[in-house]
Order: sequence, then C-alpha cells, then structure tokens
Amino acid sequence: MNDRKVAEAVLLLAEEPIPASLIGELLETPTAEVETLLGGLASEYEEADRGFVLREVAGGWRLYTAPECGPWLERFVLRHRTSRLSAAALEVLAIVAYKGPLSRAHVAEIRGVDSDGVVRTLAQRGLIEEVGRDTAPGAPVLFRVTPHFLERMGLRSTEELPPLAGFIPDAEAVEDMEAKLSPNA
Repeated sequence: MNDRKVAEAVLLLAEEPIPASLIGELLETPTAEVETLLGGLASEYEEADRGFVLREVAGGWRLYTAPECGPWLERFVLRHRTSRLSAAALEVLAIVAYKGPLSRAHVAEIRGVDSDGVVRTLAQRGLIEEVGRDTAPGAPVLFRVTPHFLERMGLRSTEELPPLAGFIPDAEAVEDMEAKLSPNA
C-alpha cells in the first residue's frame, strides 16, 4: 500500500492532531521519512489551492479547512445544523413511523403523555409531516414520516422497518422484571 495514501486516510479519520511517530508506526516507516512525507503533502495541498490544508499543530499533524472558505462553511453549518433528538422525540418518531399516519392525540394516547411540543419539533425538523385529516370529531391533523426521515434511515419505505416483535419482551420476561422492580423484592 502507498504510504501517502495511508497517511491521508489516517489524517482524514483523525479527530485530533496525529504525531508523525504514530503514522510512522502504522506504516513501519522512520519518523523522519513520515515528517518529510507530511511536509510534502502540506506544501502540495497549498500549491494546489485545495479546500483543505495540512498543518503541524500541538505535537501532531491535522487536516483543516482552508481559512478562505470560512464564509461558505459558516453558511453550510448554519443551514445544515444537526442536533441529537431527545428520548421523547425518538419515541414519537418511532410511533409515527410504525403506526402512522396518526394524530397528535393518538400519539399522546400511546405514550401516555402530551406530545404536542415534540410533534411540532419533529415537523420543524422535516422528519414528520401533515398528510391529511382524520375523520374523528374535530378532524385532527394526521402525521407520517417524511421522505427525509426515510433517507436518513436508509429506507425506501416504512415497510422496511424492522419488525417490532424483536423489541418486545415476552410475558415471562415482563413478569421477571416486575418481580425485580417490586418494592417488596
């Protein structure tokens, strides 16, 4: 395998500066040769006017975005900001994915708690969407998961979701858990 190729792959994967000595250990190459290789890569990237630079910092080497790309990176980050979903949001998302389309009231009935705020948040994030109205009194809005949700999950449709049966404990396991959690145990 080409040392340059391996060094680049390691640098892309690294979340912190990587000492040349560590890359040398991986490549079974003397540190001085790795330093020369990394210095050459840094110069080559700069001369080629790439969107990234290789710098020696804090006792190691690390890839960074090119400073002049800052304004575009800022726009990208602000538009594609992602944050983790809360446990409540994941629960509501699973309910809508497996049982949808369904109304907020139906989600709350399944969860046992009001879920309006969570439903609003998931809709704002483009993970669920309004799909019509129920025939129940008041004609509540029905929600389903979006194509964006399916894309993020790597699914063509909700029919590809794994069966729920594998996640539900059998009656004996439930009784065992209840016994262990009982205050008299």
